[in-house]
Amino acid sequence: MTNKKKEKEKFAKKLLHKYRLVILNEDTFEERFAIKLTRLNVFVLMSISAIFLIASTIVLIAFTPLKEYIPGYSSTSLKKSAIKLNHKTDSLQQIILMNQQYFESIKSVLKGDVSTVNFNKDSIIEAAELDVSNLNINPSKEDSLLREKIDKEDKYNLFESATSKVNFVLFPPVNGTISEGYNVKDKHFAIDIVVAKDTPVKATADGTVILSEWTTQTGYVIILDHGNGLISVYKHNASLTKEQGELVKSGEVIAISGNTGELTTGPHLHFELWSNGYPIDSTTFIDFE
Repeated sequence: MTNKKKEKEKFAKKLLHKYRLVILNEDTFEERFAIKLTRLNVFVLMSISAIFLIASTIVLIAFTPLKEYIPGYSSTSLKKSAIKLNHKTDSLQQIILMNQQYFESIKSVLKGDVSTVNFNKDSIIEAAELDVSNLNINPSKEDSLLREKIDKEDKYNLFESATSKVNFVLFPPVNGTISEGYNVKDKHFAIDIVVAKDTPVKATADGTVILSEWTTQTGYVIILDHGNGLISVYKHNASLTKEQGELVKSGEVIAISGNTGELTTGPHLHFELWSNGYPIDSTTFIDFE
């Protein structure tokens, strides 16, 4: 028998050699527990215990919230919040970009940085060109009666929508005599109210200032966005008391009336009202006198 064979047999005997693990009562030396063990059994038992411990640790780290306390792992709730904030930020950037384009287009029109066309430049937007020469625009008797009835019912309420359930109550920015009214044929989409110089001009409703600056043709101009597609415009002011981005309350002073701009004919307020991009006759909803 070779030495290697002898060593292998000796090693096998050591692994399979039986030992007795006994637990005795220290006072009475009474045997309380005993178990027969071999070195192989102890090795196998410790290996299985180590594998079980490692597997349990991996499961706890991978599938339970405890992994948040392990360095290098991020919080699940934090990831969700970061994703939501990322989407909101992207949406806000799109909204800001659209608003900037909208404001720049309004500024370009007010400053006259547009191609020359034949329309009343004292208005914000050129209305759709319609050939009304062959149209009969005289109202019938029934239409006149209906208009009178609607005017009485909605004198001070602006477009109460059944879907949005929004009700606007508009107040006059100034009180005075109307020198030139709303006229679609002449493309004068506003009313001119004659007032004394330095008369306070007030906001017709709660809103946000989207434009507040000087223009060559219409002097000091301020435009308010009241939400729900409603915009009011105040031109030919002597000075402005609010800046772009400020929030204003209904009846709050936003400007001082004057006689500024190339298109003015005397101290007055040029007032426009727009709903969803279309001009409307503000005298239908506001009593200026």
